[in-house]
Amino acid sequence: MITVGCAGFPVPATRYFKEFSFVEVQETHLSMPGRGTIRRWRREAPEGFRFALLGPRNVGQEGFRVGKVTETALESIEGVAESLDAKTAVFVAPSEFTSSKTNKAVLSEFLAETRKRFDHVVFEPTEGWDLDECDDLAEEVDAVVARDPLVQGLSKRNVAYYRLHGPAGHKSRYEDPAIEKLSEIAAQAEHDTSTYVFTNVDMFADAKRFKKALKVLEAEVV
Repeated sequence: MITVGCAGFPVPATRYFKEFSFVEVQETHLSMPGRGTIRRWRREAPEGFRFALLGPRNVGQEGFRVGKVTETALESIEGVAESLDAKTAVFVAPSEFTSSKTNKAVLSEFLAETRKRFDHVVFEPTEGWDLDECDDLAEEVDAVVARDPLVQGLSKRNVAYYRLHGPAGHKSRYEDPAIEKLSEIAAQAEHDTSTYVFTNVDMFADAKRFKKALKVLEAEVV
């Protein structure tokens, strides 16, 4: 099963809900969305819509060390998760979180603890990490490592989570050849489930084109 969505609502939520069945909420990264916003999302979202939550930034700033700051941050995001029935939390490593032996041990402990709170925990490493090695570390605690399939290839795991930041950074858009290539990659993957999250400035349009390309490819195969 392939799920497609965006990092946050690039258009009004009511319009977004008509196009996608998944969103990665970004508000939980810097602060928590208000109760009114959460109630509105739940009220407007169609049946079966799924929310994932981007983990609080200060968790990464703490180097993913389990302690008071991290515990408080996780408790706050748990409250939002309960309100939205969100089962997935996504944690992005800051640039200074390198793939040192110490950091790998800290990360393993963090992922193991966080898995007790969420059904699915996703970790996106910074540059310099060996993704296959990171995958092995995450697999030990049943977590998932995010990657960009156009740049870093497919995950070997049965459950995959892909984040697409733009071909030349956040302010860039994916041209048609890249979207077509991405759809071919997705169609060839042998995951049980995979999630593709567009995070670039044209994420809404790019994600819609990706969904369309997948349908065209499926029709051709049939």
